[in-house]
Amino acid sequence: MSEHSKALTYTSYLALDEILTAQRPRSDEHDEILFIVVHQVYELWFKELLHELAYLQRLLEEGRGTQALNTFKRILTILKLVVAQIDVIETLTPVQFLSFRDRLESASGFQSAQFRELEAVLGRRERKVLRAYEEGSDSYERIEAALGRRSLYDSFLNYLSLRGYGVPAERLERDVTLPVEESEGVHAAILAAYRDDGEAAMICERMVDLDEGFQEWRYRHVKMVERTIGDKMGTGGSPGAPYLRTTLSQPVFPDLWTVRSEL
Repeated sequence: MSEHSKALTYTSYLALDEILTAQRPRSDEHDEILFIVVHQVYELWFKELLHELAYLQRLLEEGRGTQALNTFKRILTILKLVVAQIDVIETLTPVQFLSFRDRLESASGFQSAQFRELEAVLGRRERKVLRAYEEGSDSYERIEAALGRRSLYDSFLNYLSLRGYGVPAERLERDVTLPVEESEGVHAAILAAYRDDGEAAMICERMVDLDEGFQEWRYRHVKMVERTIGDKMGTGGSPGAPYLRTTLSQPVFPDLWTVRSEL
């Protein structure tokens, strides 16, 4: 057995010394630890979602539908867990949150670089989100890179094309730095996949599941903010619930919803 193997323990492998000392409350309030832990766990799940989505994109672009369906299952299960975590944060009453809120100073969930990267991977194309980050910083560069890469939806269209469905060439070769626009040609390809009722149809359904799950997360997040601080400005001067409500009912894969009326 190597010296390296002898030294490896559960604690060292999981870096528990670093993780369990990463909660540094700025007050003596009992509830601040919960607030910190929940948000740190969110960031860990965002990291895993980004990892899985990158893999999913590769599988779709290689036409590996069976493996893609398995990866979709994992992603959707994680997303359900992310949504369920809101139940935990909602155990904080408004008074309990306000007891330490001022200690957050300029810190805000709007500054989560991983969440912005996740939005970009799913297809959001708004460079204004970069204003929250220092140009040249790791966060800035990761988000900017994601805004310039193919989104999951672009990978999905490539998958449909590989499977023989007639996705228009201009959609496959589009400028990926721009938002996705609906296309009648894409509608036709998706409808054909659904009517064949095979693997491609299942991939379409998992894309819809992901879109719906992401919208559910946005809705639960808005309601959590509303029940905690109402319509007051968010931490760090963020716009809070009024802004968050504007993000509701905005599908990231609109073509997949429009075709429902055409089947």
